[in-house]
Amino acid sequence: MAGRLDGKVALVTGGASGIGQRTVELFVEQGARVVIADLQDDKGERMVERLGKRAGYCHTDVSLEADVEAAVAHAVGKFGRLDCMFNNAGFPGVTGKVTEIPVEGFDATIAVLLRGVFLGIKHAGRVMRKQGSGSIVSTASVAGLGAGFGPHIYSAAKAAVIHLTKSVAMELGEDNVRVNCICPGGIATPIFGKGMGMATQVADQTVETMKQVLGMMQPIRRAGLPEDIAQAALWLASDDSSFVNGHALVVDGGLTGGRPWSQQETTRKQLQALLGATAAS
Repeated sequence: MAGRLDGKVALVTGGASGIGQRTVELFVEQGARVVIADLQDDKGERMVERLGKRAGYCHTDVSLEADVEAAVAHAVGKFGRLDCMFNNAGFPGVTGKVTEIPVEGFDATIAVLLRGVFLGIKHAGRVMRKQGSGSIVSTASVAGLGAGFGPHIYSAAKAAVIHLTKSVAMELGEDNVRVNCICPGGIATPIFGKGMGMATQVADQTVETMKQVLGMMQPIRRAGLPEDIAQAALWLASDDSSFVNGHALVVDGGLTGGRPWSQQETTRKQLQALLGATAAS
């Protein structure tokens, strides 16, 4: 049975864990050859051993232009072309009250979450423009759509990713290169533990707990999973979405749609009881 990405080559930043890892696995399952770009060398190299000759690894700090340019060159050199660039690498970044955020933390957060995406688009775009085809996908967030879903600088960076996506799509689309992004909601990955300062191994152990917590936040009563975002990335990378360009695809179980009906009903009943008690007094 033919895969949806047969013959295609992809580069996934942050591909050694979480959403990126599952996306790499799914892309390979669907026929793609994939380069994993990450800082976690041990995890990345173990993934290549497991996935075989259809995968490659490149040590990459997405905040450094030379690293991103080298990762793109590695993918083209190893597999001959580049059909999908998934700018997925990320972290929670600096947290805290806006009056207490150090400039160094601001700069470091923007360097990964926004500059890293820009660099991926820039260097993948050069290759894809020459090919006359390609799909660039970036991981944004519901935190870029509304307030209260993430730390201040993280949220601002993700909002910028969404608008950068739309703006660049108007340029590269004319060369048959599509540019889109995904806005995940509450996805159970180690990022929450890392955001609280936990070491990687400890953060990995928090995923099951986060599934329980995140499962109560939206109408669909389960946590989002890396699989959910990987499937969205697969669609955007494939020819199935060939007429989709400049789009921010929300994958959040309804989180940003508003309050679940059950919560509205509870509030309504509480209000009725309050008004009834007031009228009787």
